Amino acid sequence: MKKPSEASKSARTTGAVDVKMLELLVCPLSYGPLKFDAETDELLSPRAKLAYPVRDGIPIMLVSEARNLP
Repeated sequence: MKKPSEASKSARTTGAVDVKMLELLVCPLSYGPLKFDAETDELLSPRAKLAYPVRDGIPIMLVSEARNLP
């Protein structure tokens, strides 16, 4: 059985990214909103056409680490 803190934590997460954190994060290049892609474990910036990796639940918000989107 999950502890109350674990249950509330899992309810606030989307895959490996905390929903509250996602609401606060913006693309460092375009300052636009980000969308989480659970399949690739990346944060997508449609404006900048970049995908930022999420490693162990931590978004890597460096343009040099981002992948270009088509």
